[in-house]
Amino acid sequence: MLAGGTGSRVGLSIPKQLIKVAGKPIIEHTIGLLQASPHIDEIIVMMAPGHLDAVRAILRPGGYPKVTQVLEGGATRNATTELALAALVDQECNVLLHDAVRPLLSQRVINDCVAALGEYEAVDTAIPSADTIIQVDEPTGRTIDDVLRRPLLRRGQTPQCFRLSVLRRAYERAAEDPGFQATDDCTVVLRYTPDVPIAVVRGEERNMKVTEPIDVYLADKLFQLDSREGPQPRTDAEYRAALEGRTVVVFGGSYGIGSDVVRLAERYGATAMTFSRSATGTHVERRADIVAACEQVLAATGRVDHVVNTAGVLPRGELAATSEETIYLATEVNYLAPIHIAQVFHPHLRATRGSLLLFTSSSYTRGRSSYSLYSSAKAAVVNLTQALADEWAADGVRVNCVNPERTATPMRTRAFGQEPEGSLLTSSAVAETTLGVLASPWTGHIVDVRQDAEPAAQLGGAVLDAGDPVDDLPLGAERASVLAV
Repeated sequence: MLAGGTGSRVGLSIPKQLIKVAGKPIIEHTIGLLQASPHIDEIIVMMAPGHLDAVRAILRPGGYPKVTQVLEGGATRNATTELALAALVDQECNVLLHDAVRPLLSQRVINDCVAALGEYEAVDTAIPSADTIIQVDEPTGRTIDDVLRRPLLRRGQTPQCFRLSVLRRAYERAAEDPGFQATDDCTVVLRYTPDVPIAVVRGEERNMKVTEPIDVYLADKLFQLDSREGPQPRTDAEYRAALEGRTVVVFGGSYGIGSDVVRLAERYGATAMTFSRSATGTHVERRADIVAACEQVLAATGRVDHVVNTAGVLPRGELAATSEETIYLATEVNYLAPIHIAQVFHPHLRATRGSLLLFTSSSYTRGRSSYSLYSSAKAAVVNLTQALADEWAADGVRVNCVNPERTATPMRTRAFGQEPEGSLLTSSAVAETTLGVLASPWTGHIVDVRQDAEPAAQLGGAVLDAGDPVDDLPLGAERASVLAV
């Protein structure tokens, strides 16, 4: 990991990789995504001189065991790479060089880079250019010399990936050139080992480099809206290993998604206990009811491994015409209930190093007319998920949020009538993705479940949006649905 920058362009006194974005230093986000890759065995951090202790403080709790060395970087990008090469052993291996200030790198790009190294000895990551690229005159830089062919142009990103021997050979030859100058490592390989073809892996727009002040703001917003596809499919044996003997608590589990979560959890050997207004008289907006539910679970099983909250209410209509009763109930059920559940169950999840799973809606990204109470609460739930994931990381408690599209549930049918066949996802598909998240090591993720994803059997396909019910909390005389969210 190349972290030798000083942050001069963002106008701060600390290196830009130590700026906090979405609750963590940028470099910690980047370390975390590399740590999470099954294809990466060892991480060496090349840090700006004078700031190594800040990285060591991040590593001290032990959450990133793949980091084996924290070393000083050089005065330039290439000098930092040379120091990294000196720190590596002589044994041949794959080397990925990644900018510490690209904290939004996806696992897909990492996977593709490693796969490409099975065929090529050098690999770059790049994306097409949407802009026309011009070449200006060298003396003044003020007039156009050429307009380059955009279809052939790409914008370089990282990781840049190599067989160790190839990268070492290129730098050894570059050291013999008194005019050597380059801004990245693929340039070094291209110039000094021209016999080695460099493959190009498609990067992503979101794999941005935090360089300018506005980039800090943009990266923070991208983290805020961050969503992940469902976890990779697991075998029945893997699900049973993750869930057998565990206790899963589901609020809003009388039918719909919550009921399907209970059914699947029990299939894989978990003890699933469900609480809802209709089945157990549990009002999720009442803290006392949450405490009573927790006590009942502990009395029955002695432990809590996972807590899932699928209860919610959907008041529809303009805010100006909404009653005070509805405003309080909607806010208490959709937002305060997850807070109460989190507070009450946290010490027990800490004891088992378990997880909390909440639900949001696609409306969290932008408030919708006639859904102001609902969409604003769902945005708050996303923020709560990300904040608790950071707060509880040291306790080993994972916190995630599922974001499904519209889902076929009995209450949705009653509220909206029959809808075109194939236009809705099944509640069982949402539940399967939910179970996949519970069995995963993820934390702090907003997990999209879309109808155009993988089939339900592969744990990729359910979605929920406004009007997908799971419980039956009333909203007086006003029309409402309790969502499987």
